Amino acid sequence: MSKKTSYLFGILLTIILGTILYYFLCCSVCCNAESCTNEKSETNGVVKPKINEVTKNAFVINDVNGDFNLKLNDNFNFKTSNFSIEQPVSENLEKGVLKLKDYLLENPLKNINITGWYDSDENNNSAYPNLGLARANSVKNYFVLHGVSSKQIDTNGKLNTDINPDENNNLFGPLEFSMLTTDTSDTLSMDALKTACEAIKANPLVLHFKTGQASINLTAKQRQKIADISHCVDKLGVKMQVIGHTDNTGNADKNIVLGQQRADFAKEYLIRNGILESNIETSSQGPKAPVADNSTEEGRAENRRTEITIN
Repeated sequence: MSKKTSYLFGILLTIILGTILYYFLCCSVCCNAESCTNEKSETNGVVKPKINEVTKNAFVINDVNGDFNLKLNDNFNFKTSNFSIEQPVSENLEKGVLKLKDYLLENPLKNINITGWYDSDENNNSAYPNLGLARANSVKNYFVLHGVSSKQIDTNGKLNTDINPDENNNLFGPLEFSMLTTDTSDTLSMDALKTACEAIKANPLVLHFKTGQASINLTAKQRQKIADISHCVDKLGVKMQVIGHTDNTGNADKNIVLGQQRADFAKEYLIRNGILESNIETSSQGPKAPVADNSTEEGRAENRRTEITIN
């Protein structure tokens, strides 16, 4: 090989090596992500985190058997692991609810179904069996306070792992709505409801807690009974009865006051958990209605209780 050929070969080799080095070392700096076929993250094995798109659901209610069709970009919003509606509610949404109220008043056989969604990663701190049902109940209360009859509302909760909050943990419209027409010839549902509500009267929800206790921890069975009682209140127009009881230790008059304090504490808990105050009545029986023997400590502990039922 001549000296000139060797010189040209060296230049060519330098160009090739320079191109290769430029491609691998400068691509991520000089090229954008679309034009680089081998991104730096791929060459060093780093996997970019998946970014979930924030879920934003419109407020949509259609009557497939009527002429009511409503679609709004606004909706009821919630924080993750929370069942209280984020305030303020938009003016357009409030106007939409008032239109719904007018339609339901004109069509008493129409029922609106509210299904609240919840994710398995959320914490349920409500008194209901799941966070979705608690959210649906909050929206139901909003409807009722704006003139919709609770007898025309059904609520449900549904697991939905596809709802994604924004960076501030806001969930935009984790709900769905539907409208149905009641079949007046079908009395089975109402008969079953009345039977279930009579069973609650015979077997009320019983809570045991100390006066001054800051919170009430419900079991899954107790949460379901709260939901059942709430359903009876909505559909039958009855009131939730919260009755405080004590053992027979001490002054009888003071025990009446103590029983009322227990009932009031349970009432405040229920209100914080989305039960309308107007649907709750409290009273005290003091030591008058024991369910166990007051001569034993175990019996007295059973008698120190609060019962939640319906009238």
